[in-house]
Amino acid sequence: MSEELFFPVIETERLTLRPLVVDDSESLMGIFSDPEVMRYWNTAPWAKIQDSLDFINESKESRKRQESLVLGVYLKSTGELVGKCLLFSYDKESKRAEIGFGIGRSFWGKGYIGEAGEALIQYGFGSLRLRRIEAEIDPENQSSAKVLEKLGFSQEGLLRQRWEVNGIVSDSALYGRLVSDCSPKQTS
Repeated sequence: MSEELFFPVIETERLTLRPLVVDDSESLMGIFSDPEVMRYWNTAPWAKIQDSLDFINESKESRKRQESLVLGVYLKSTGELVGKCLLFSYDKESKRAEIGFGIGRSFWGKGYIGEAGEALIQYGFGSLRLRRIEAEIDPENQSSAKVLEKLGFSQEGLLRQRWEVNGIVSDSALYGRLVSDCSPKQTS
């Protein structure tokens, strides 16, 4: 598989998905230092700009190793970074990966995650030839559950007391979507 597959630029109606660059570090820090954005993540909010720089550098290295595909989500109209989306835990032999998203609070409720998500899913199924994409969320995160269901994912299980972050123990709801599942547009 060519390395270029892990450095794409994906366009949607309102968004551009592309690899993050060092110049994105301040915007990324602004998003992921927000405790509300990080409320349901399995890591604490970022505390310093180095967290953002480390994430950007680690993302670049994981793409080079073809382990994950981490992309910034940018508004086409302004070029502003609104968040990130990723396919990670990529397993070439099993043709599977996990999907994740995070966007700034000021961009919530505008449909950006669904738009970026479906574009990334189609890229995963088409270009990376995935058979299965999984998602793991805190079951209390009803917004993410609704987005996953709109994206055609089915809840497949619950892992009790899976994570502990800052002394808070939480479960994980597991979701999956197969390439053979109907896309959300076909089911509506």
